[in-house]
Amino acid sequence: MADHVTVEGEATTAAEQGIARGTVWFLALSVGVIIVNLTAPQTLVGPIAADLGMLPAQAGLVGTASLLGYAAGLFFFVPLSDLVENRRLTIVMLGAAVLTALAAAATRAAVPFLAMLFVLGAACSAIQVLVPIAAAMARASERGRVVGDVMSGLMVGILLSRPLASLITDLLGWRAFYLLSGASMAALIPLMRLRLPMRRPEAHTRYPALIASLATLLRREPVLRRRALTAAFGMAAFSVFWTAVALRLAAAPFGFDQRHVALFALAGASGAVVAPFAGRAGDRGWSRPLLVAAHLMTILAFGLAWLADRASGGLAPALALLVLAAVVVDIGVIGDQTLGRRAVNLLAPEARGRVNALFVGIFFLGGAAGSGVAGYAWAQGGWPLVCAAGASFGALSLLSDLLGGSSQT
Repeated sequence: MADHVTVEGEATTAAEQGIARGTVWFLALSVGVIIVNLTAPQTLVGPIAADLGMLPAQAGLVGTASLLGYAAGLFFFVPLSDLVENRRLTIVMLGAAVLTALAAAATRAAVPFLAMLFVLGAACSAIQVLVPIAAAMARASERGRVVGDVMSGLMVGILLSRPLASLITDLLGWRAFYLLSGASMAALIPLMRLRLPMRRPEAHTRYPALIASLATLLRREPVLRRRALTAAFGMAAFSVFWTAVALRLAAAPFGFDQRHVALFALAGASGAVVAPFAGRAGDRGWSRPLLVAAHLMTILAFGLAWLADRASGGLAPALALLVLAAVVVDIGVIGDQTLGRRAVNLLAPEARGRVNALFVGIFFLGGAAGSGVAGYAWAQGGWPLVCAAGASFGALSLLSDLLGGSSQT
């Protein structure tokens, strides 16, 4: 079965139609706006917990509730993109995200607020419906470039979400963040009606069978397993760094407050520029050496971060090394994810939504594991153990890739 893109009632294959550059950048903007809701709450735990009178155990859920919802959406909503018309599905999910963000801003009690965050995260899995739309609209020869360009929007959104949320909360309060986020997503809906074509997948099955097929796809597609595994280790390394670096920057000799940490995070966002270049390189057949290079860069980043603790000459050299480490770890992880997305989007066109759900869901689990390891490593051994943990995840990513053999895309 082949995916078809239907535009104004006329079905054409993606290979014949291609995708306009304006549509690519609109999709990049869209995923960047939506993804902010998932990672920004991690920086808002303090003000939200204080305002809602949360217990310590509840406060810890502020940073994870939307992520847990996103995971649920990946496995139970995103597969619908192989069953129902994609533009309509995206708009319905985005509408639910808008309403939930506004409800979160108005909520006055802890438990309802956490429930809203969970639903918001699930609705934001619409991101992973947009990525297959972009891949389906692209010609096979340009698919890596298109996926890379859309990924650049995703990663910029992730990297900017924390400083953006911190600055908005500092100026207007945490409720203003959710109001502005809801308004931003609402503005995307009419634009999606205008910019996106209809995409009607040809799958003819029932929803329970669709969900059950996830296990079959994972077993059937070795490239999916390999790319999801290396991406999971890479995302774990990414989470180790960005979870612990705020703690390191708050300690001596830096003594950074929330605004300074926000500015540091902006420096790391520059690593997102690698996504479109990685996608283009994949289209030219360079995936294999670039994947190895991406894993090596991830390991190198933690070596630089470790050296920052031992830099002589005052604060400036240590901070410069940390900024460089942030950029390098982002380049390594984003490069790996972009090339992985390109590879999995070349698999099973009739199941592109489910393939993306599996890929993202698995590397998302790696990110969650990395966050947990970062907290434990910081408590047990401080920054040196954090760096060792992050480098270990990078090494596991490299090892799993090398053991996969050159036949793996």
